[in-house]
Amino acid sequence: MDKYLLGFDIGGTKCAVILGRADCDSPSCLFVDKLKFQTDAKRGWRSVLEELFSSAESLLRDHSLTRYDLKSIGISCGGPLDGKAGVIMSPPNLPDWDNVPIISLTEERFQVPVFLANDADACAVAEWRFGAGRGCDNMIFLTFGTGMGAGLILNGSLYTGATNTAGEVGHIRLSDSGPLGYGKHGSFEGYCSGGGIADAARSAAKEAIKADRAPSFCKKLEDLDAVTAKSVADAADSGDPLALEIYRKSGEYLGRGLSVLIDVLNPEMIVIGSIYARSENLLAEAMLRTVKTESLPVSAAACRIVPAALGERIGDFAALGVAEMKR
Repeated sequence: MDKYLLGFDIGGTKCAVILGRADCDSPSCLFVDKLKFQTDAKRGWRSVLEELFSSAESLLRDHSLTRYDLKSIGISCGGPLDGKAGVIMSPPNLPDWDNVPIISLTEERFQVPVFLANDADACAVAEWRFGAGRGCDNMIFLTFGTGMGAGLILNGSLYTGATNTAGEVGHIRLSDSGPLGYGKHGSFEGYCSGGGIADAARSAAKEAIKADRAPSFCKKLEDLDAVTAKSVADAADSGDPLALEIYRKSGEYLGRGLSVLIDVLNPEMIVIGSIYARSENLLAEAMLRTVKTESLPVSAAACRIVPAALGERIGDFAALGVAEMKR
């Protein structure tokens, strides 16, 4: 009898439940179907978790399956978290998610083994198994989405560190002041995340509007709250000077952060997802110029920096991949 997997992809802006086939070696074989919904994290983790569970049960019913057809469930979520203890520990993009015992709650509901990994680790494994990092022994994956985190494939295996929190690169401070991210002004996440880019754009737009130089992505002060990284990217693609400068600066600080990782970990590849994968044309030039200036030449020459190959579906394969991880 065929066995199936469920993947829960928990993000700061959206969540998804993915159904997949167990023991598959390719994305086309692995993926079956999914349901997604807006996280609306302010409503609290209990409400979000109940919607995840009910969505999973609905997805099983749609395919005439029950929990008895499941092999396991994988949960991918932004860190920090403790995958071994099965606890989500106060991710910056999920207010109220403080020490949530998600593995025990999920196992109680579905009565199958449940595995947990932070989203960066899960995506790193997905790109390593199925995407741009196939064949690499030393690869770094960067999320560059709602937040900024890293998954580390070192010497042919996933590295999670002494407390299962390795890869929290968004917490690195790159300047004494700057956009806020991960609780720090001037952090890697502040400069290189959806929230950080939007905050920088709002600040710049506010000053430009006051000087009667309103950018195309925000014409009035009352529209500041509607500014997003995507709306700024769209404006930059249309040639808006302020939007181009915001992405250039993000690219510069991306290069600074990558240079630290290149010098310390000496990877052969860095794979970057989400915003970089969509807006490489706006970020790459400044990023590469900075890497060339800031990192050791021998290490930089050995490292390719590429967008994620799995694109917008990486979260699906990441969550399903976690379902087959061993504790």
